[in-house]
Amino acid sequence: MTERTTQSNDTLKRVLAIMAHPDDADLTCAGTLAKWIKAGRQVHYVVCTCGDKGTKDPHMTPHRLTAIREEEQLAAARKLGIEAVIFLRHKDGELEATKEFRAEIAMLIRHYKPDIVITHDPWQPYQLHPDHRAVGITVCDAIVAARDHLFLPAQTAIGLEAFEPAEARRILRKLEFHFTPKHGSWLNIAEIELSVLKRQCLAGRIADIETMRAEVHTWNTDRNNRKTEVDWQFRTKDARIKLKRLYPKL
Repeated sequence: MTERTTQSNDTLKRVLAIMAHPDDADLTCAGTLAKWIKAGRQVHYVVCTCGDKGTKDPHMTPHRLTAIREEEQLAAARKLGIEAVIFLRHKDGELEATKEFRAEIAMLIRHYKPDIVITHDPWQPYQLHPDHRAVGITVCDAIVAARDHLFLPAQTAIGLEAFEPAEARRILRKLEFHFTPKHGSWLNIAEIELSVLKRQCLAGRIADIETMRAEVHTWNTDRNNRKTEVDWQFRTKDARIKLKRLYPKL
């Protein structure tokens, strides 16, 4: 995320995270979203596919997998405080950047009127999955379609108006791509939590695996009950100093 959106700003209230699969948002930007929600921002998820191919279990069926992944996504959203999750249920692995898909995303952008849009970065070489590339490109195109009044006249006819020019420019400036490690910085929240676990719970010798499991369970339960939060010390300005080699010279 860039500095302009990670900083507190009372005018940026509505966030729309548009991702290809269930769990994509949670694995890529949930830490940022949790911080924004705590600051009072409203976040909606759009999940474009049903995720019916994301398993290595040879006995799993697509229908069962879809149900499991959607329930997991809803449970994660409840934990974070997401306002709502919109499932578009396209087939996993078969998304393409079509006009029909663009109109679908543009309709949601016109409806929710987000101040910030988060999606996959389709131009990075690590985006091997075709759904990620298709969603990233389509979201960019859909913002253009949502902003201009001569696009999608049927939506305009039912009250989903295009944005005023100033509002359209503002939204375009707030389009965010998750994961850009070549010219950015990010923190692995799981590694931070494991580091705390090691210091607080696993610092001494433990007799056996069952004792260790009991200790970890007790520690985890206590931490969740106290709703312990991360005290972020590493800010964007610090990253630009300590990770200077990752940032372009402007």
